[in-house]
Amino acid sequence: MNIHFIAIGGAAMHNLAIALHKKGYSIKGSDDEIFEPSKSRLKNYGLLPEKMGWYPENITKDTDAVILGMHAREDNSELLKAKELGIKIFSYPEYLYEQSKNKKRVVIAGSHGKTSITAMILHVLNMMDINCDYMVGAQLEGFEVMVKLSEDAPYIIIEGDEYLTSPIDRRPKFHLYKPDVAVISGIAWDHINVFPTFNSYIEQFDIFINKITTGGALIYFEDDENLKKIVEKAPAHLRKYPYNIPPDFYIDNGVTFLKANDKTYHLQVFGKHNLANITAARYVCAELGVNDDDFYNAIALFKGASKRLELVLSSSKGNMYKDFAHAPSKLKATVSALKDQYPDHMLIACLELHTFSSLNENFLPLYKDAMNNADIACVYFNPHTLEHKKLPPLSVEKVKLFFNNKDLLVFDNSETMKKFVIDNAKHQNSKVNVLMMSSGNFDGLVFEDVASQIFAV
Repeated sequence: MNIHFIAIGGAAMHNLAIALHKKGYSIKGSDDEIFEPSKSRLKNYGLLPEKMGWYPENITKDTDAVILGMHAREDNSELLKAKELGIKIFSYPEYLYEQSKNKKRVVIAGSHGKTSITAMILHVLNMMDINCDYMVGAQLEGFEVMVKLSEDAPYIIIEGDEYLTSPIDRRPKFHLYKPDVAVISGIAWDHINVFPTFNSYIEQFDIFINKITTGGALIYFEDDENLKKIVEKAPAHLRKYPYNIPPDFYIDNGVTFLKANDKTYHLQVFGKHNLANITAARYVCAELGVNDDDFYNAIALFKGASKRLELVLSSSKGNMYKDFAHAPSKLKATVSALKDQYPDHMLIACLELHTFSSLNENFLPLYKDAMNNADIACVYFNPHTLEHKKLPPLSVEKVKLFFNNKDLLVFDNSETMKKFVIDNAKHQNSKVNVLMMSSGNFDGLVFEDVASQIFAV
């Protein structure tokens, strides 16, 4: 198969390109800009385009299929050439389904926890030597790539994102997978640029549920009232498994212990949201034939997914963590997790407003009280990001008002925020935890450098 990727540099796209290359397909691609780590990884596999830009001559009659990334535009010259030649055009979720039509498909959906639950399942299956294909939204320890596609794996585990499929297909990605086993971790409004009302956002999950195959399983977080309402009207043929935070756990000296099946397990991850994630992963693994004893023995060794309460540095004076949290529900869960885990540590929590939703004044009120569990709460936004996203300017006073926190510190300069965090963390009399949360990178902030300055390592 000769496949051409338009916008090959995307996080999911470049991993799919590598997966198909490893499967033996002939792969080439194009993009107008490619950043790290995609650039180095594509180069390592001989898939990096020789020059940046879009070139219609890349598309020929020998091209069997084109896979179109979200980064491309509808008027992309290569896309127009593919249409002219009548070449089959796929989005990457369409192609994932194409590659997995004959497998048992497990799709992890929800506004939060998707990556962590998917990573937990893959960790357990890997430890059990259960062969599976997968697509996950973060680099995982022990896994070379974020996408694997093979001929012989009987299962595929897919992180099911609700964002749009491609520039020419406005359906949410997870509507295309038709799961045999589905997880929904919860529903909290996101992607306001695509789903302008909460009801329109909820509707996407309703549609997703109706895409589950006949007799399939739906595993859902039962404490989410909005989710419960749509599950109640789900098709009768589905097997429904509600889950929750397991009741039998305790924290001792910064370590979480979980009791299950008359045994106590020392976990590497922490936070109530992660305990709920573990329960969801256990239900999925049971669907794939893993017994509870084997599951718990394996999950006790799970260290977490990249940028999900990921430890940057630990010292006798405290710790620094980084997290992908940016939406209100993720923010609350992450801040609370660290405060619960280390109640005797001062917590300095920093959030970067980076996404379209988080910078939008119609969405910002949802952040009310989201950072109140932090001892020192900081919010940063770059005014240039607002300009780039064509959003009106934000004032410091407005952000404070939206977060409902009179002590909130708001910065519009990353260097000023960095200096504040370092100075305040260094001069605490008690132990201190620093939490950096963003789907971006605080304008290129090197977390390891900040941590070494705080803790003088």
